[in-house]
Amino acid sequence: MDLNELQPAAGSRFVRNRVGRGTSSGNGKTAGRGQKGQKARGKTRLGFEGGQMPLYRRIPKRGFTNISRKEFAVVNLEKLNNFDNGTEVTPALLIESGLVKNQKDGVKILGNGQLDKKLTVKANKFSASAVKAIEQAGGNTEVI
Repeated sequence: MDLNELQPAAGSRFVRNRVGRGTSSGNGKTAGRGQKGQKARGKTRLGFEGGQMPLYRRIPKRGFTNISRKEFAVVNLEKLNNFDNGTEVTPALLIESGLVKNQKDGVKILGNGQLDKKLTVKANKFSASAVKAIEQAGGNTEVI
């Protein structure tokens, strides 16, 4: 290889096309937008249908979305059997063990399944059946 054969790496030399910078550039005058018309003059907003009633207004709307809704990561009782007797189960421990992927607005323990271990469970929320089952197994619950 000689010095005169050196070339820049593929894709490293990018030249932006500068439109509207004179006729000799190939994209001067109307800058590639054509003659007149709405597209030559300015942008239209997303979903604009040329004045026709847009789809998002044609479709019926129902229900209500609560903007302050809290979404909890749920864990069933049967999953807590993975821990040893006497363990203090916290949201951090649940994430570390892989039972909860994302804590969201908190962790809620649900009463699905049987609990065989005596555990101290700390979570943001508990179902009534979960509290009853944990206390029956000899453990206790604590709302954070």
